[in-house]
Amino acid sequence: MWLYLLKRIVLAIAIIAIAVTLLFLMIRAVPGDPAAVMLGPRATLEMKAQLHQQMGLDKPLVVQIVTFFGGLLHGNLGFDVFSQRPVAEIVFEQLPFTLELILISIFWAVVIAVPLGCYSAMRRNSLVDQVAGVVTVATIAIPSFVMAVYALLIFAVTLRWLPAIGAGNGLWDGLVHLILPAFAIGIGWVGYISRLVRASMLEVLGENHIRMARSFGISEWRIVARYALPLAILPTVTILGVGIAWLLSSAVFIEVVFARPGIGALIVNAVNTRNYPIVMGVVFVTTFLIVAATTLSDVINALLDPRTREKL
Repeated sequence: MWLYLLKRIVLAIAIIAIAVTLLFLMIRAVPGDPAAVMLGPRATLEMKAQLHQQMGLDKPLVVQIVTFFGGLLHGNLGFDVFSQRPVAEIVFEQLPFTLELILISIFWAVVIAVPLGCYSAMRRNSLVDQVAGVVTVATIAIPSFVMAVYALLIFAVTLRWLPAIGAGNGLWDGLVHLILPAFAIGIGWVGYISRLVRASMLEVLGENHIRMARSFGISEWRIVARYALPLAILPTVTILGVGIAWLLSSAVFIEVVFARPGIGALIVNAVNTRNYPIVMGVVFVTTFLIVAATTLSDVINALLDPRTREKL
């Protein structure tokens, strides 16, 4: 197990290095002069040259990349060109808002989707299974930002049940402000996870050890919970690990729609102003989160099913 974990960590570091390098090159390839965007049309050539020097844009591209990775080794993501504050401080101020939105969204989706998928597999082709199939497929087909707009119009504007914008003040107010954004992100995952659990559960319930457990007179719910679910949940764990990228991209749109703080709003503003240090800081943190979530899902799968350790 320790060798497997070591291999996963080394692979994760390599993926982060390659991804950040590629994104660094893509950001630098965006047409336009960031100094001209930041300083405005009245900026002089001296002012632009000074800002280029401050941001390190006057150096060769290879030197810029090496400097960026050298700063990462010391925990330095650079400084915001406008406020001169450390980029890490700015990013980690906004990151908790995005993480709480993602975690609550996926938590309530899993709590509903896993029992629904198990029940649909146990009552295959029943009325509940057929209705759940239609509803869940419909929720998967609707993009999260479309769901966000309709939820905002119905529950905040028309019915006035829930707040429309902001993150709230205090614990209870913050949770109330999270209801609509978390609903918009999580509703699609309810359908996706429940369909995945149902398909995996149907496959596992047909295996020999499940039939043997039934022959001993063990209740169906106990068989599902104790013997079938740990195996049927493996694809879901993998999808959740990979799906962190989809969740982060959804959070960007949702934070803009609901005017919430977070790294989504932060990176949109940074891209519009060509604030390269902020963009690279957010890109590095999100890439690290995606790779860490994927690695964690692989480790959990290895713990639940030791056979997966031999595949790496």
